[in-house]
Amino acid sequence: MPGTLYLIPNVIAEQQWATLSPQVLQVLPTLKYFLAEDIRNARRFLSALKIMGTIENLHFNTLDKNTAKKDLQELLQPIFQNNDMGILSDSGCPGVADPGALAVAFAHQHQIRVKPLVGPSSILLALMGSGLNGQSFAFLGYLPIEKDKKAKAIKEIEKDSARKNQTQIFIETPYRNQSTFEDLIKHLHPETYLTLAFAITSEKELIQTKQVLEWRKSMIQLEKEPCVFLLLQSI
Repeated sequence: MPGTLYLIPNVIAEQQWATLSPQVLQVLPTLKYFLAEDIRNARRFLSALKIMGTIENLHFNTLDKNTAKKDLQELLQPIFQNNDMGILSDSGCPGVADPGALAVAFAHQHQIRVKPLVGPSSILLALMGSGLNGQSFAFLGYLPIEKDKKAKAIKEIEKDSARKNQTQIFIETPYRNQSTFEDLIKHLHPETYLTLAFAITSEKELIQTKQVLEWRKSMIQLEKEPCVFLLLQSI
């Protein structure tokens, strides 16, 4: 009988261990096999928790955006030998804007029990703190990088938001935070609501919602920290 595949959230701000649930801290010491985006980061994370005993006795394999479906059978081999395994995200929850979804889909196809654990998600925390529509929302990943394509995407996203009365959520690489913020202010309708959810759970945390017209009057400088952007244009 195969083991269980545990989906293990990681902190989304450095050393914010209190955001991890007791469930995560209870399950982790029972596991010896892990899949991780970055093995070095995974080892550092587990070592910092001081609940794992000897890290050298643990087994890690890489599961990232370059992992091919044909590799999953081998990567998850321990689970077919009745060993439980954990997927560790670099930040937040495995499978949500994260390559862990690939292994989870494989697990369902092979009757492997999947157990997601409670933990921090910047996407959901941003939505909770935005005051925008939490009944209907869409996560879009990243916007295009090229200026013209980004401008077009912003306008299309805004139209979808108005048509569906739906909160639109997306993220950005930290070093492009400021340029994306400025592009949003430039291309969105003045009455559209825009939320910046910056450095969530850290001491620098900022979650603020304003209409674009108000943002234009009070522009801020975003540092190179993780940021979630949310917008809503109500009909």
